[in-house]
Amino acid sequence: MKKRKILFLGESYRADAITWMNGLKEFGDFEIITWELQTSNKGIKNRILRIIEFLFAIVKIKEIIKSKKKPDMIIAERTTSYGFLAAISGIQPVAIAQQGITDLWPEKSILKSFKKNIQQYAFKKADLIHAWGSVMTISMKENNVDMNKVLVLPKGIDLTKFKNNNTAPSQKICAIVTRSLLPEYRHSTILKAFAVLHQKGIDFLLTIIGDGNQLNTLKELAKKLNIDEKVIFTGRIPNSDLPKLLQQSNIYISMPITEGVSASLFEAMACNCYPIVTDIAGNQSWITHGENGQLIAIDDHENLAEEILWSFENNSFREQAVVKNRHFVEENANYAINMKIISDTYHELINTKSTN
Repeated sequence: MKKRKILFLGESYRADAITWMNGLKEFGDFEIITWELQTSNKGIKNRILRIIEFLFAIVKIKEIIKSKKKPDMIIAERTTSYGFLAAISGIQPVAIAQQGITDLWPEKSILKSFKKNIQQYAFKKADLIHAWGSVMTISMKENNVDMNKVLVLPKGIDLTKFKNNNTAPSQKICAIVTRSLLPEYRHSTILKAFAVLHQKGIDFLLTIIGDGNQLNTLKELAKKLNIDEKVIFTGRIPNSDLPKLLQQSNIYISMPITEGVSASLFEAMACNCYPIVTDIAGNQSWITHGENGQLIAIDDHENLAEEILWSFENNSFREQAVVKNRHFVEENANYAINMKIISDTYHELINTKSTN
């Protein structure tokens, strides 16, 4: 049987992208070809160069298609840049994935109108639109997207790696943060909350995983708050090391100002870490305050400190909640089940297009 080829447009180094591609290889027996923009989007000069690269990107994509024989399908991260390129590539079928609440980010970008226009085109031309969670469908409906083309399903996480054998000590707060060190994830709010706990004489260990342009700033803030000896910055780590660190933690914290569907949250829930996250739509889809986690207003470090302490002190409640969370992830975010559904859907689309 002929091995099907998929051209993937997107940042192939991202953990979410790797999960997506590996799942298609494992459960769909697809061969994946990748292409991505090479220019960084950091700094004004690079952003201008990236826009220029984007304008000529379709030429590069056409060259790949010609040199590596025509792929059977094209898929793209985001419904704006890569989604638009997929839509005009000439390859069918086309699947695009909305990564955030709207993908029109940042909200005050001077390019927002342009992004919205190319997103509308991508929505129209796509044969399949991924919404990794129901929260993403809100903006789609507002944009009159044909919801018959939308598959609402998270990619899920590998439950054979993210196991629920948690070994965190019961007598100490062992908190973990696994989001990139970027301003929108508000690590400074988390550090300020732990400074409040420190002032109250509460013992803790805070592990912050990941890298980003805020690393040095956050290290300096931890030192200024006199909690640097209780905060570990691991930097970027192999994804294979993450499950063990989660299993050694009893509380997971994430304070983003915007959220789509967070694989990081699923990973923490799978490893029996009690989640404390921002009270925004992307988190409200999975967390109900006081039932299976805590929801905190953006930038409210005082309330965050209170909820961390409450969650830690109510040990029996927390233990019951994490068991429920594990069951929820097993039923709704199992990588083996969800990626098989996605892979089968792709094969059906390819077979339908090839017979038309």
